[in-house]
Amino acid sequence: MIVVMKAGASKEQLEDVIARIEAFGYRAHVMHGVEREVIGCLGDERGKAELQTLQSVKGVEKVMPILSPYKLAGKQLQADPTVVTLLAGSGESTMKVGPGSFTVIAGPCSVESEEQIMETARAVKEAGANALRGGAFKPRSSTYSFQGMGEDGLKLLDLAKQETGLPIVTEIVDYHDLDIIAKYADVLQVGARNMQNYALLKALGSTTKPVLLKRGMSATIEELLLSAEYILAAGNPNVILCERGIRTYETATRNTLDLNAIPAVRARTHLPILVDPSHGTGIWSYVGSMSKAGLAAGADGMIVEVHPKPAEALSDGAQSLKPKVFSALMDELEPIALAVGRTLGTRQTSWQLERRG
Repeated sequence: MIVVMKAGASKEQLEDVIARIEAFGYRAHVMHGVEREVIGCLGDERGKAELQTLQSVKGVEKVMPILSPYKLAGKQLQADPTVVTLLAGSGESTMKVGPGSFTVIAGPCSVESEEQIMETARAVKEAGANALRGGAFKPRSSTYSFQGMGEDGLKLLDLAKQETGLPIVTEIVDYHDLDIIAKYADVLQVGARNMQNYALLKALGSTTKPVLLKRGMSATIEELLLSAEYILAAGNPNVILCERGIRTYETATRNTLDLNAIPAVRARTHLPILVDPSHGTGIWSYVGSMSKAGLAAGADGMIVEVHPKPAEALSDGAQSLKPKVFSALMDELEPIALAVGRTLGTRQTSWQLERRG
């Protein structure tokens, strides 16, 4: 249920309503609007009748049901888009994911060596990427495939961050690893296979680190948003969604990048959404086209795989861009970003600089 306070309701009236909501056994989630406050009542829906009695409390304008199954991720409580602010290790704000920008996260599928990650980090920074991606813990379909370097890989990512200043985006596979990964990472990525790992999602709700939540390869948009709800309901508001391709009957590509999901997600949630054209296609020569399509369709950014020697990559080499190809793609994306009114990565055109001031 939603409790809408009257315009000009006092602080005391707001606190009284919150106390009543909590006395009914619900958690009160307050959204402060320009003219009035809206309170979401989160808990067992069987107590709706009790909440309806709040209609007669001083300061309350109306009590309404939340129609969507995802209460915090939906737009009834929060209509304005969420902007997720990413802080690098120094505490300096380096990236905002949301309207007006096209955030670019780039790097290898997995960290393989110091030489590999440092070369890639320097290259993607020079090309204008906002953040560096790289897996230290890798879930693989085959138990015999490379599973990542673990904490040694995290240390190499941290080394790259110290030199380039790029925030780190890395995957978490097991909630038992949360403390060690959070020590190094700036964004915690949940891969497609773990989208419905509810124990992991609840654990991620206990941190304030931004979470990049990828859509499962067979998941509906509603299921994606319900997974996001687990993180939000556990207390972490910093959720970024990611469309990374779904499994269809088509075999010409690794997955089918569902660009329909971008406007569909926009219609249902305030959370930002990125595209992953690397996993969405599985073929490096298709990544550029789908990156442009994602930007034009309204995505807030992309996460793309870049490797200095894709042919020698220990994972996902076929879908990885060489640094020069990635740099050329950034050049090609720039006029599209200009046309749709977004900044591209860390690049700033003369038009954007003039617009800012």
